[in-house]
Amino acid sequence: MALICHGGIIANSLFLSKSALFTRSSSSLFHTLQALKARVSPRAESTTSTLKEELIQATPKRAVEQNTHGFEAIIGIETHVQLSTLTKAFCSCPYLYGSQPNTTICPICMGHPGTLPVLNSKVIDFAVKLGLALNCKLSMTSKFDRKQYFYPDLPKGYQISQFDIPIATNGFIDLDLPVEFGGGHRRFGITRVHMEEDAGKLLHSETGSYSQVDLNRAGVPLLEIVSEPDMRSGLEAAEYAAEIQRLVRYLGISNGNMQEGSLRCDVNVSVRPIGQLKFGTKVEIKNLNSFSAMNRAIDYEISRQVLLHSQGQSEQIVQETRLWEDGAQKTFTMRKKEGLADYRYFPEPDLPEVVLTKDYVDKIHQSLPELPEAKRRRYEQLGLTMQDVLFLANDNHVAEFFDTTIENGADAKLAANWIMSDIAAFLKNERLSINEVKLTPFELSELIASIKNGTISGKIGKEILIELLSKGGTVKSLIEEKDLVQIVDPTVIEALVDKVLAANPKQLQQYRGGKTKLQGFFAGQVMKESKGKANPLVLNKILIEKLKGDS
Repeated sequence: MALICHGGIIANSLFLSKSALFTRSSSSLFHTLQALKARVSPRAESTTSTLKEELIQATPKRAVEQNTHGFEAIIGIETHVQLSTLTKAFCSCPYLYGSQPNTTICPICMGHPGTLPVLNSKVIDFAVKLGLALNCKLSMTSKFDRKQYFYPDLPKGYQISQFDIPIATNGFIDLDLPVEFGGGHRRFGITRVHMEEDAGKLLHSETGSYSQVDLNRAGVPLLEIVSEPDMRSGLEAAEYAAEIQRLVRYLGISNGNMQEGSLRCDVNVSVRPIGQLKFGTKVEIKNLNSFSAMNRAIDYEISRQVLLHSQGQSEQIVQETRLWEDGAQKTFTMRKKEGLADYRYFPEPDLPEVVLTKDYVDKIHQSLPELPEAKRRRYEQLGLTMQDVLFLANDNHVAEFFDTTIENGADAKLAANWIMSDIAAFLKNERLSINEVKLTPFELSELIASIKNGTISGKIGKEILIELLSKGGTVKSLIEEKDLVQIVDPTVIEALVDKVLAANPKQLQQYRGGKTKLQGFFAGQVMKESKGKANPLVLNKILIEKLKGDS
């Protein structure tokens, strides 16, 4: 088990009296701070940047890419994963995304004097899960530290984090690049995973003259994942981040939604001449709200730095934090990067060490689900293409649906085809996820079997599928209810063919005159007569014989 005892000292009275302490309206807790917006505004650079820098940033991307020859990019990513715990890291406050400002807070997450943190045991469970999933070495004894810095949304004046003894170190993650971008397998190193708490959030006014502080997010548990600088392009970095999102969703420790801030990535980019061992000057990029934005921001920053090198102005590349502005498709200076010494770390005196036991770790290891990399390799062994594999394994709910379908006897390739084509199109059009539709994996397997054994045609199968997705029901009942059983009796189909040929003498004469493409016309007419129920194989065999019969 994980030892998280607090020496018997628990400030229960704080939680009991929380509602009594905060009877005023939330607006009274909505702190107003003047002149903070400029600190994070992308336009703040305009007053300090030189004309030459503006010209560099205005250079078209294609023209800049021509100058990247001879340099390589070095990319590392710091990813913050917000954990899906019921309460915050060190108090009993819940966190609900979208809540009214300052409505889920207490003296502990507000940093009031005299309050003591109590560690949420779920944070340790989730940290160990992620550490194991990332193939890390776990620290059987780790500790918390205070990271000292001032910012208006950090009420205590420090953040509880982990410094020199993180809970997990020295891991790696495997992934496959998309086929459309050349494919290939990649392994990226993981330097460390550590536990920490989140800060609050600044809400800036439209005019930029003041900012307000929302402390709802203060104290929400995070896991920070620090990668090795193993990535070399925007594509690799974006795919790494997408795989982290995929992993935390499979593990069930976070929803990983970037738009909600549940997955936040800070990217460090530098360039160096190919063959040089020493790293170049590192620039951090923030404000990356999607994987495509990450890809574009990194490629732009690589081009910017390479252009400065090629023009002999490498001294203009300084260690700083830059913001990506999606509208302008550029990075802008936000602030000069603080050094590690500025944080003045020291051990957190109000929290004990976190001690893991072998039995506790083994129990969590046994509870891990099949992870994305293992699932992709298993799907490959089923004979699926890499395109199929990447699509199915991308979403754990889709993968679960597919797995249950083939467990019910469906052919893997046929099941993949239905999920990736007709079902995916329906989900996209209706803006639904696969676990929101009425279709069950068992009924999909029944549908595939009914087409395979000739009970219904593929065309009728598509019609049935739409009803199953939107209304539910069973394949068997729909076939009987709508009289959709496929016509396989050669005598019945021959009669339909004779009827169609008799009704279209002109087209029949043209076919026998050499316009053989009209065979499709006749087949279509027969299918129309049979209301789509004629077996295509039997139909085409009889039709060809009839068309050639009197020629």
